[in-house]
Amino acid sequence: MFKILIAVDGSDLSLDGVHHALGLVRQGLKASVVLANVQEPATLYEMVTARDADLIAAASLEAGEHLMAPARALLDAAGVAYETDIGVGDVAHTLVDMIERSGCDLVVIGARGQGAISSALLGSVSQEVAHASPVPVTIVKHVDVARQLEPESEEDGTAEASL
Repeated sequence: MFKILIAVDGSDLSLDGVHHALGLVRQGLKASVVLANVQEPATLYEMVTARDADLIAAASLEAGEHLMAPARALLDAAGVAYETDIGVGDVAHTLVDMIERSGCDLVVIGARGQGAISSALLGSVSQEVAHASPVPVTIVKHVDVARQLEPESEEDGTAEASL
């Protein structure tokens, strides 16, 4: 069975990736999913004040689980099998490690849809993953639904969403 890693961080951008993968499944792709979340490492301040590495690890795990909840709900509703993986570290490199460890065939990741200049200056997790991934990466550009609402006809004043 095909295995898709979906990077999720609780944002609408990452949920776009989940919706994209569900669309592939609805079109007949037999696949399971790995929901992957990467937490930033603890800061020096957090390490000094907490003084308990287990407490910090538990907080990271809890935060990752919380951020994955909307994606899990979508997959549960669709009846798609999935597993979860929460890592700590540099986001792009940790995601690549997760891809390799879980044996995924495809990665789906959301993107901000920045222009080329902005993306080159700021860097992009999705671009880093695409560059370093051992498997194909689908970058799902965020679509602002509000911008898709266009008047059907100015004469009758009706509007229709084009999704």
